[in-house]
Amino acid sequence: MSETLLDVQGMSCPLPVLRANRALRGLPAGARLRVLATDAAAVADFQAFCHETGHALLAWSEENGVFSLVIRRKSD
Repeated sequence: MSETLLDVQGMSCPLPVLRANRALRGLPAGARLRVLATDAAAVADFQAFCHETGHALLAWSEENGVFSLVIRRKSD
């Protein structure tokens, strides 16, 4: 399945999560969203977001201050 990219670099909490939530609503169940963020709290924020919403945080990594997070949209 393809992956949608959401670049929220330079934005701080809560904007990255809010933008990701909006993007996920427009995707079909099971679709993947890759989020690029520079907010230091991004990993914790997205872990909490996924726990609360039922989406799955599949992976995350950090390189040169940019966090890359992969989220799978929950099934409806």
